[in-house]
Amino acid sequence: MNILGMDTSNQVLGVAVMKNGEIAAELITNIKKDHSSRLMPAIVDMMNEVGLSPEELDKIAVAKGPGSYTGTRIGVTTAKTLSWSLEIPLYLVSSLEIIAANAQFYEGYICPFFDARRKTVFTGLYKSEKGHLKNVLDECNVDMSAWLNKLKELEEEIMFLSPHLDSFEDMIVEQLGDDAIMPNNIFHIPRPSALISLSEQKQKASVHLASPNYLRMTEAETNWLKRQKDGRRNG
Repeated sequence: MNILGMDTSNQVLGVAVMKNGEIAAELITNIKKDHSSRLMPAIVDMMNEVGLSPEELDKIAVAKGPGSYTGTRIGVTTAKTLSWSLEIPLYLVSSLEIIAANAQFYEGYICPFFDARRKTVFTGLYKSEKGHLKNVLDECNVDMSAWLNKLKELEEEIMFLSPHLDSFEDMIVEQLGDDAIMPNNIFHIPRPSALISLSEQKQKASVHLASPNYLRMTEAETNWLKRQKDGRRNG
């Protein structure tokens, strides 16, 4: 099985290639640079490095969000285009689940999250069962303080994983105390190799219907609805 995986849903740009059932290459950069100009060159370089042509790929896997609106759209659009042009299956994987996979052998609750601004987060709750992640609380866009209060009711240790941990670490410790587990920095970076592994547990997506999972409306959509509402009110 030859699989190309890509993740541009947050600051990290990740590309990985599985060749003959084994991860042959993985690229991860965690820098503030434009994904749109870097994703395809990274894919081309990695495919050349492992000696695979596009026609030898069996499927495409991509992080579907939540995360950056622009970044997620770049990854999903690129993956859909490759899937359609090569006539191979497309698989979508939650960006939160990809980070949660860094702790898939931890026997306890796992809470991945991304900063969604204004003290809100994109998050969900997972638990590992025999090395496989199970979603315990659905992914959502929520006020972080309210979310932590909900987690506190579990009265269990919870491992927090996020590239934005620094922004919420004090709040987490204040509300959960010793029940909050925060591992070293390396565990807070999503890995495209994990994306590929998780994609093997997913159902094939429709290339034409597949779309990013933003978990909330974009600013443009919110403004449009506001204008429509104001127009009806003034009409």
